[in-house]
Amino acid sequence: MNPIIQLTREPLKRDELVAAVSDPTVGGIVVFEGVVRNHARGKQVRYLEYEVYEEMAYPQIQQIIQEASKRWGVDRIAVAHRFGRLEIGEASVIIVVASPHRAEAFEACRYIIDTLKTTVPIWKKEVATDGEAWVEG
Repeated sequence: MNPIIQLTREPLKRDELVAAVSDPTVGGIVVFEGVVRNHARGKQVRYLEYEVYEEMAYPQIQQIIQEASKRWGVDRIAVAHRFGRLEIGEASVIIVVASPHRAEAFEACRYIIDTLKTTVPIWKKEVATDGEAWVEG
């Protein structure tokens, strides 16, 4: 299966992503959903703004997925990340990994989110009650 990669301003659709990677050969589906919370680093967060350099982000996410597939033998993967303004409680990122066994799905999902946050050109600005700041993913 070709991986699913979405970079969008639209709300993410977890159920559609899960359905897209589901298959009768799958015994475990792991979903990581990152949501906007109302606080960070001791501040009251009002909302977040994400920016993405799509021309670089897309191929980098493809590379991360390829590495996860190679390491854990999983090929049913979906990665979706929003950009623009996100309100408290909205999903900013959803990663879905389906595999015959749960261990591989958990490991691959963790690798994808951890690597995405440290390498892909997606930036986050926290808008708090006392100001705003760009922060590391």
